[in-house]
Amino acid sequence: MAVIRLDRFTADPATTDELITRRNALVAAVRNATPGLLQARLTRVDDDTWIDMWCWDTRAHAQAAVALAHAGQLPEAGAAFALTTDHAAELTDVVDER
Repeated sequence: MAVIRLDRFTADPATTDELITRRNALVAAVRNATPGLLQARLTRVDDDTWIDMWCWDTRAHAQAAVALAHAGQLPEAGAAFALTTDHAAELTDVVDER
């Protein structure tokens, strides 16, 4: 069953365009570095609060991508997250889809 990684963070509204550019570069880098990313959706709660939802085919693939980022092998992750504060992440199992 698929898993979804949810990243909730805040960012200065003045950096919105740069945030989206860096995040898109991260999505491309992850897709090139590891298999399994099915979809990535960036949503905005309000002017400075965001939720980024990445849907993966397996938990192992999601965890592998996170491990690459934490090891510094995806510099795009550091560039994207440099624009954020109050970051919280969760990895969730999809239990029903319609």
